[in-house]
Amino acid sequence: MSGTAIEISEVGPRDGLQSISAIMPTEAKKAWIAAEAAAGVREIEVGSFVPAKILPQLADTAEIVAYARTIPGLTVAVLVPNLKGAQAAVAAGAHKITIPLSVSETHSLRNVRRTHAQMLEETAAIAALIRDLPAESRPKLEGGLSTAFGCTLEGIVPEAKVLALAEALMDAGCDEVGLSDTTGYANPAQVRRLIRAVRGVVGDAACAGVHLHNTRGLGLANALAALEEGITTLDSSLGGIGGCPFAPGASGNIVTEDLAFMLAAMGFDTGIDLERLLAVRQVVRAALPDVELYGFVPDAGLPKGYVPGCAYGTVSPHEAGTDGASGPVAP
Repeated sequence: MSGTAIEISEVGPRDGLQSISAIMPTEAKKAWIAAEAAAGVREIEVGSFVPAKILPQLADTAEIVAYARTIPGLTVAVLVPNLKGAQAAVAAGAHKITIPLSVSETHSLRNVRRTHAQMLEETAAIAALIRDLPAESRPKLEGGLSTAFGCTLEGIVPEAKVLALAEALMDAGCDEVGLSDTTGYANPAQVRRLIRAVRGVVGDAACAGVHLHNTRGLGLANALAALEEGITTLDSSLGGIGGCPFAPGASGNIVTEDLAFMLAAMGFDTGIDLERLLAVRQVVRAALPDVELYGFVPDAGLPKGYVPGCAYGTVSPHEAGTDGASGPVAP
């Protein structure tokens, strides 16, 4: 798998900020997004088009989308709960729209106040909206299967229900489906099994991304299991902030910094400069001084002899032309 291109999709500006009470200033959000993009992150979920009275933390999403669109090479992603949100996302110019469909209907009613049937109707309406746009202006539509691995409200989520809803989302007009461990219930064996099963229904290309939480410490193990099944897009949040405000105990997104280091150390191509990524934490910390940021790599630092772009441990500092530090030796 070494050398394979893997996309890390940063979800902190949406999933992270929606889960904390503090409201990050708009200019600080722009600085965060710009800094991560400059570090090489190619996709960022910058917000969600929901009523401001529900999530005031994301009330400026339209402005954030417009700003993020000015950053070359960045895929600007958003989450929408319904057709109205999708209309706003299209007007703002989002490149990618995700509509969440909770496999647990109890969670769906709590999260978006809609049944499965109602959410599929919304999805079909959004797909029709996108089809009416000029081809060059159509955003990608992803159906996000939330609580796919278990639910704090219902408990076990039947795999058959996941498969049925994955197929229904594709029939409704989605370009792809993503599997979300909203509540941090997944384990590596389950991740492998569910990815294979869903791909058996919708095809490999239509299931390329997963959204995993680290609630029980299995986030990176689950990410590795997903990689071994051919998944090429992994969601994560800078500093591990975020969760789901409508699922009790659903804390702990995968830490972007730790995920990026693991992938780079294994030789995967993420396009991310780890030192610049670690520096982004200072932007977030300055704007959210009372919010705890997580991560092992930020605390421990990069290992001695780490060589950017190489699988750690396979190339000696001498062979790579370094003195054992992170930068090149001057000739």
